[in-house]
Amino acid sequence: MSKASAPHAADSHEVIRVLGARENNLKDVSIEIPKRRLTVFTGVSGSGKSSLVFDTIAAESQRLINETYSAFVQGFMPTLARPEVDVLDGLTTAITVDQQRMGADPRSTVGTATDANAMLRILFSRLGKPHIGPPSAYAFNVPSVKASGAITVERGDKKTVKATFHRTGGMCTRCEGRGSVTDLDLGQLYDGAKSLDEGALTIPGYKPGGWNYRLYSESGFFPADKPIGRFTKKELHDFLHHEPVRMKIAGINMTYEGLVPRIQKSMLAKDKEGMQPHIREFVDRAVTFTACPECEGTRLSEGARASKIKRVSIADACAMQISDLAEWVRGIEDPSVAPLLTALQQTLDSFVEIGLGYLALERPAGTLSGGEAQRVKMIRHLGSSLTDVTYVFDEPTTGLHPHDIQRMNDLLLRLRDKGNTVLVVEHKPEVIEIADHVVDLGPGAGTAGGAVCFEGTVAGLRASGTVTGRHLGDRASLKDAVREPTGALEIRGARTHNLKGVDVDVPLGVLTVVTGVAGSGKSSLVHGSIPSSASVISVDQGAIRGSRRSNPATYTGLLDPIRKAFAKANDVKPALFSANSEGACPTCNGAGVIYTDLGMMAGVATTCEDCEGKRFDASVLDYRLGGKDISEVLAMPVSEAERFFGAGEARTPAAHKILERLADVGLGYLTLGQPLTTLSGGERQRLKLATHMAEKGGVYVLDEPTAGLHLADVEQLLGLLDRLVDSGKSVIVVEHHQAVMAHADWIIDLGPGAGHDGGTVVFEGTPAALVASRSTVTGEHLAAYVGA
Repeated sequence: MSKASAPHAADSHEVIRVLGARENNLKDVSIEIPKRRLTVFTGVSGSGKSSLVFDTIAAESQRLINETYSAFVQGFMPTLARPEVDVLDGLTTAITVDQQRMGADPRSTVGTATDANAMLRILFSRLGKPHIGPPSAYAFNVPSVKASGAITVERGDKKTVKATFHRTGGMCTRCEGRGSVTDLDLGQLYDGAKSLDEGALTIPGYKPGGWNYRLYSESGFFPADKPIGRFTKKELHDFLHHEPVRMKIAGINMTYEGLVPRIQKSMLAKDKEGMQPHIREFVDRAVTFTACPECEGTRLSEGARASKIKRVSIADACAMQISDLAEWVRGIEDPSVAPLLTALQQTLDSFVEIGLGYLALERPAGTLSGGEAQRVKMIRHLGSSLTDVTYVFDEPTTGLHPHDIQRMNDLLLRLRDKGNTVLVVEHKPEVIEIADHVVDLGPGAGTAGGAVCFEGTVAGLRASGTVTGRHLGDRASLKDAVREPTGALEIRGARTHNLKGVDVDVPLGVLTVVTGVAGSGKSSLVHGSIPSSASVISVDQGAIRGSRRSNPATYTGLLDPIRKAFAKANDVKPALFSANSEGACPTCNGAGVIYTDLGMMAGVATTCEDCEGKRFDASVLDYRLGGKDISEVLAMPVSEAERFFGAGEARTPAAHKILERLADVGLGYLTLGQPLTTLSGGERQRLKLATHMAEKGGVYVLDEPTAGLHLADVEQLLGLLDRLVDSGKSVIVVEHHQAVMAHADWIIDLGPGAGHDGGTVVFEGTPAALVASRSTVTGEHLAAYVGA
């Protein structure tokens, strides 16, 4: 071989090498991941996939990138700890595309989260008639500003002094670019039939005799013995809207102001998540959001709405379904903005390709589901010129119909073919099939996992005896006999979002699956149209309200019987065994970690050195139950705790019952003290389900309960759904997983497409009838799945 044809040394770095990874439950994992290939990581929930991909590979890449910034910038950044691993080399820049919901700021929309909005603004500033100003004049995030006085404007070396300055922004002045205004429902503040003396105010914290109450009853602006409903116009104005004024009330100098501004300042200006539950409940009741009357919910000023291209304003463009907007942009021909039109078309076409053509650019980013948010983030990267990057995906098929998974696969392959390394954590066989390389972790969850069971090709995985390999070819079969409904929930004329006056009877007493492509109207039907009279328990994947101190034990109420058992065994009071009360470590106040809030960036947590993350004061750990202290109990996985509290000295029936329910929903691997903020969407949903199983509600609505479940765990979930139905409950599941569809008693299929192409019921009947007729996209995929 001649010297000239020898491979260049730079081409020899073909793998990412991981040696001795021990993050979380990983047991000295060593693997080599091929670069510029698609590698899928699989294994049961809790087997260590995220620990390897996110907490080791992606985290180290991020840490090394942070170290390239100047010392000044690094001073503002969190000091990321190096992952527990011996060697990590061959890393490239890692971009994580996760399912964290996008920020819920009301001014963040699908358009602002991608470049689409910015490009539209430039387009309108060039071609819009009448011309109203630069791109900022079309931005609902930019207010108009006028200033006068001596203002120095610097341009290069020149300084000019101007007497006036103005900037044209597109923000609606009434709602400040939010699109909605808040109104207080006065009926929730007071009872108009009563007088103040009779206790008319119904606001938390306004008890008769308290200072908040006496401020009004003794102000003298209106008679306290007159029913509020009979106040004159002036009396009502003074009661509700009086501007702040210092005056003596009951002999004390106080500031009196109307009830409405007072409530707005004291309750509505605060973050809702930080409120006490009873006040949050009041705010949810009393505050109504209505579309801003001035901009009609478009967020834009009158000028921005008046400027049009081909009779369409920027507000109309953002309200259009993206697939329609793409067609409209194609119809604009103007050589002066040709490159801009090309870029805008590509972005909009990416939305359609990825299966999000049904969204509108004005859709608030906070209302997207986890799967939708992840796909919107993907659009940013599809147009990127970066290559040789490591893209890390967390279950990209969540929320996708089998019909859409094909598109997602094409996108993952496109990213790979641009010369990138693509790492995907996934359970769906359709995605595992396209992998160039598969890493299977397990064999179990939690402490029983954390080892590599298999690495190699998909064919090799099939032939291997691992849990994933055995279940890869699993196909649920249709039931021989389906249950008979005991009644029906009638939905009539449903028009939420894109539903087109849907009439449907949802059978009760059976397992009903609502399916259809993403954006066909499933959630609108189930969450927005079920009559409120039905005693429905909705179990979704949304974040659980609670702080980072909350964990499965506090959320399910499990900690109460455990604390009582410890207190009884040691003859001390239960409060000692609470990390939020008397037993807390004084250094970290029972959080186990010390948080440093960095203002402009994500905060960083460091383990408390005094209690070593155990959260309790050292003296509390001397008390034992069944040979274990409270911190050791909280470190137990559910399955171990179930055995511990089920028999022997620590036997506690009340705790055992809750633990059984947690194991039932497939959370046996979760530790009792794991912070809720670290749970995935699927885990949060199953935790809520375990809590609700004890309630008396008759109808359960589940939103994609298979999210994050391994093929082997889906069987357990189907068994759980069957048990719920057999105990007399009605279960309605919004789901794409074909095993759940095949197992259903009744299917309601929405479609035929997404957005305005959906919103109608295209099939209702048994799974067998759907497979036989193959009349819908779902029917075709289900028939192929069950091998009919």
